[in-house]
Amino acid sequence: MPVLKNVARCNVVSCSAFYLRSQQPMNYVPENALIVQSDRSILLEVHAPTAQQAREAIAPFAELIKSPEHIHTYRITPLSVWNARAAGMPVEDAISALRKYAKYAIPESVAQEIELLGARYGLTVIERIDAANPDLQLRIADLPLAELLVRDDRVKPMLGKRISDLCFQVDAGNRGVLKQALLAVGYPAEDLAGYVEGAELGISLRDRTLTDLPFNLRAYQQEAAEAFYQDGEVKGGSGTIVLPCGAGKTIVGMLAMSLVKQKTLILTSSLTSVHQWRREILDKTSLTEDAIAEYSSVTKQTAAVTLSTYQMLSYRSNKDDEFPHFELFNAESWGLIIYDEVHLLPAPIFRITAELQARRRLGLTATLIREDGKEGDVFTLIGPKRYDVPWRELEGQGFIATANCTEIRVAQNEAEKMEYALAPRRNQFRIAAENPAKLDVVQSLLQKEAGHRILIIGEYLEQLDAIAKITQLPLITGKTKQADRDRLYEAFRHKEIPGLILSRVGNFAVDLPDADVLIQVSGKYGSRQEEAQRLGRILRPKPDGHNASFYTLVSLQTCEEDFARHRQLFLTEQGYNYRIEVQKYV
Repeated sequence: MPVLKNVARCNVVSCSAFYLRSQQPMNYVPENALIVQSDRSILLEVHAPTAQQAREAIAPFAELIKSPEHIHTYRITPLSVWNARAAGMPVEDAISALRKYAKYAIPESVAQEIELLGARYGLTVIERIDAANPDLQLRIADLPLAELLVRDDRVKPMLGKRISDLCFQVDAGNRGVLKQALLAVGYPAEDLAGYVEGAELGISLRDRTLTDLPFNLRAYQQEAAEAFYQDGEVKGGSGTIVLPCGAGKTIVGMLAMSLVKQKTLILTSSLTSVHQWRREILDKTSLTEDAIAEYSSVTKQTAAVTLSTYQMLSYRSNKDDEFPHFELFNAESWGLIIYDEVHLLPAPIFRITAELQARRRLGLTATLIREDGKEGDVFTLIGPKRYDVPWRELEGQGFIATANCTEIRVAQNEAEKMEYALAPRRNQFRIAAENPAKLDVVQSLLQKEAGHRILIIGEYLEQLDAIAKITQLPLITGKTKQADRDRLYEAFRHKEIPGLILSRVGNFAVDLPDADVLIQVSGKYGSRQEEAQRLGRILRPKPDGHNASFYTLVSLQTCEEDFARHRQLFLTEQGYNYRIEVQKYV
């Protein structure tokens, strides 16, 4: 009987092993990194031997959704496929990359979807009729599609005379809005109409800065600029570069200027950023003071390189007036327009950009997330994404600082809890955000981080005023004069003051490379974009390699917790972890 039991056990084991082998796909490749799923999501196992090669292979046609410690998630979307096609990637290469690095056979429906989506790009082509004709033409691949588009209410108004069965005359001024309409109906245009040539700009990058420090381009900065320029061909010259805060997007912009070598208009988010661009251009290029002008409320000058802000150009005295400063776009023969922080581009600038498709256009951003969902407008009007590097990848290479993120949940006292409970829902967030107990936590953090370069940032001015009084740190808000802002930023850079308190003016383009601690006391509801930008203020690599610290103060057991989870979503998807501490009310 014991023998029979052993035989039975062996048979069971053998059957189980046979069952498991029979369930294992025949083409299972354990060292491969990708798992491709039928919902068009792609899982990448970070620790697989082929992970790096797989990541590089799929990055052109798949959007990175999240990248925590072990498994990164990508998704194939129409826009991601069309971005790849616009960059010149054949659909066969995309499908081959999935097959090459997949652990299991990829679902055929995914391959078919990539093929079908990819085939749509280029079925409509915008091109010049001839060199002597200012008008353009839309060339359509076949007659049924031509008939479909000419009857579509979004496309039809943009089409002029029918030149032939497959070609329609297009007013050059409608080039941008036609591209928007074609994207909306699912037939994105390949724009081969080229660009007007701007006035010549003699510019080169220095080997050493004005302060005689060595200046060396990083490989990814060179790759990004070249991916945009594409040797001056009509398939290049427009597009968006996505790099983390602190990774040197300004340098990519200057490198693009040195490749195009034509008069350049640079638009950015604030006058502080204008001054930073000016400082960087003088420090790292051959251009001199007289080649750079500022178009602002203070001075309205133009030069070979002109710097302005979105706020300036989209200003008008009331909503029914025209935009008086749009004339800047035609004031000079620009060969290149750079849109810094392109994720902030306001609707009026989109509108005028639709009329500027004959100019080369470069968008720079840390994240293409737009809270208004207008990523498609960036694709059509600025240009497709040409280059993207994950935040943690550059962190791993030492090009941006490692950041430790901590969320501190701060309890309210009994009176504040009651005020919060009885308040109308629309007022609860502000009550939570301005929890007075956060001031004690700020003081504790300042003691803990003494000796570091500290920024305190928040949404509500009364709260920031209170913090300024107890900490004796300078406060910069939208009401602070630009000269005073510049003086305080310079004092921070020269270590004359240990820290600064910033309103939302600190969200964007504040060049304070030594800042290594940021305390966020309140924010704009659940803005992922704002969370990413604020972390970016402390991501410049530190000379001694030490980590940065990002603290977020959130009122315990309030709606602020829910908004904080949403704010953190982009960064956690990039691989950042938030450690949670709970501060009980004493």
